[in-house]
Amino acid sequence: MVIASALLPPNTARVAASHSHPHTHSGRDSRYWDAALETQSRESWERLKLASLKSHLQHAYLGSPYYRAAWYAAGVHPSQLKTLDDLRRFPFIDKKVVRDRQLAMPPFGDICAVPERDIVYISASSGSTGVPTASPFTQQDFDDWIDYEARQFWSSGLRPEDRYAHSLNFSLFVGGPCVLGAQKLGALSIHAGTLPSDRLLAIIQQFRATAIWTTPSYAWYLGETAIKQGIDPARDLSIRRIFVAGEPGGSIPETRNRIEALWGAAVYDYYGLSDIFGSCAGMCEERNGLHWAEDHIHVEVIDPDSGEPVAEGERGELVLTTLKKAARPMIRFRTGDIVSFTSEPCACGRTSQRMLGVHGRLDDMLIIKGVNVFPSDVEAIARKDRALTGEYRLIVRRVDHLDQLTVQIERTAAEASADADAELAGRFSHQLKSIVGISASVEILPPDTLPRATHKAKRVDDQRQGVWG
Repeated sequence: MVIASALLPPNTARVAASHSHPHTHSGRDSRYWDAALETQSRESWERLKLASLKSHLQHAYLGSPYYRAAWYAAGVHPSQLKTLDDLRRFPFIDKKVVRDRQLAMPPFGDICAVPERDIVYISASSGSTGVPTASPFTQQDFDDWIDYEARQFWSSGLRPEDRYAHSLNFSLFVGGPCVLGAQKLGALSIHAGTLPSDRLLAIIQQFRATAIWTTPSYAWYLGETAIKQGIDPARDLSIRRIFVAGEPGGSIPETRNRIEALWGAAVYDYYGLSDIFGSCAGMCEERNGLHWAEDHIHVEVIDPDSGEPVAEGERGELVLTTLKKAARPMIRFRTGDIVSFTSEPCACGRTSQRMLGVHGRLDDMLIIKGVNVFPSDVEAIARKDRALTGEYRLIVRRVDHLDQLTVQIERTAAEASADADAELAGRFSHQLKSIVGISASVEILPPDTLPRATHKAKRVDDQRQGVWG
């Protein structure tokens, strides 16, 4: 294949189209942070993304030794991108590639497309699946990110009158700086971080916080802790909005309903990842899917095996391509998250694509007797039955070459008879078979038996050996 030699100059990497919609919200009574951008037609979204993508690919090609070599090997060049569909000709990258390139060319790797002097901030992954990887930002990258966070908070109903307690980890975690978006829109912002639960509750009480951001598991745990202290979160606290991220629970209606009933507050699911920036998608006040940051990120949803796109509304792996991030462009990054999307307009008037929730992760997915099982599928059942606390754990063992699944769940009753536990286990087992399509052994545990999570809950204990190879 002949590689085109004509290249755009480096200073075209951030075209005017990428800044064609400065925020123009018209004050506190406006529904939108940027009405022209947020309510534009789908055709306008596609034109905006294509213009940004053309320039961004050129920037990545010129600035990143990795992309230049990888695309040459794949026989593709940025000049060949004429439509958004042409992006499918470019190779994928994934977390392993990012990690390997960082180790090969420390400290940031040769995927980076700017010199280190232009990098002003880094976040880092938790390292739960391997070596922590840094995510670098230029000043413009950082400013773009925080402006989007303000737009997202605004869409969720946060206003300057609010007192917002940001209860995410500030230690290199990409969710930490998102608090600056709340400050940008004018909310009183409390940088609480990962305080002990007792201290956080005291802060929430003292300053009468009206909004908080944490994980779904911790929102539940914090509410339970309050009750044990004699505090009714719905009656005694002022929290009216809870932003959650980091786990699928925020988009599982049964989980969201339980948290909302506990707190007397509306729950808004957010989604982000260190490799791009903080929250990339979030629920508006309609709370019917997560609006995507389409002016910053192009979305694909693919079949994990074939790599081909799935139909709208079907589950597939989320693949992301940055459209502006100069420090480290991410071109066709396979996230490992299983999601579904719709491009139908939202009742709020916004026209951006909406993610219908994260259904699970490929590395959390269990295959039991040929059936794909995600913890979120089990969670929906566990959180719906009010005789259960909502906590659960999946244990997988291999016995005589057959996979066996055990689901541990907690009853709410401190005391129960063997007959009552058997009836509860039978009911749960029947629902699991009917909804998920698998049979499992169900163990009923007393309340407070399973560990409570203060960050991301670990729901799967896979005790099989050599499952994947």
